[in-house]
Amino acid sequence: MAIRNVRTDGNPVLREICKEVAVVNDGIRKILADMLETMYDSDGVGLAAPQIGIPKRMAVIDDREGHVYKLVNPVIVESEGEQLSQEGCLSVPGFRGKCKRPMKVYVEALNEFGEKISFTAEGFLAVICCHEFDHLDGILYKDKAVEMERVEEE
Repeated sequence: MAIRNVRTDGNPVLREICKEVAVVNDGIRKILADMLETMYDSDGVGLAAPQIGIPKRMAVIDDREGHVYKLVNPVIVESEGEQLSQEGCLSVPGFRGKCKRPMKVYVEALNEFGEKISFTAEGFLAVICCHEFDHLDGILYKDKAVEMERVEEE
């Protein structure tokens, strides 16, 4: 595993619509492992492949409640409700913003072994999924924010 450089706002890869992963193989598993290590090193809860310069539909998430997700070609197939979430992003350092997100989302994806999986994400996990999956379509949370503020880096 390796820690990768996180791309920041202004890097064109963050605005690309990512391509689907055709085959989940050892190379994809290595990228997912690197993404997870990079996310933890940056104290994040989610990371999408374009954030490390790879325009592929992959994301990793840790809900901080004991569930870690390595997702390939994830999609939200249904959503319910609405919540106003306070968000930050490793690719938009020094800022936080409030975004309207669904309260609950139903996700389908492939896991790191190429197996189809599905799960329901509610509350904070729903926010993380929406935030990371937006990256796969070239969208940053600041594009959807109803309010932004500068914060001091820790």
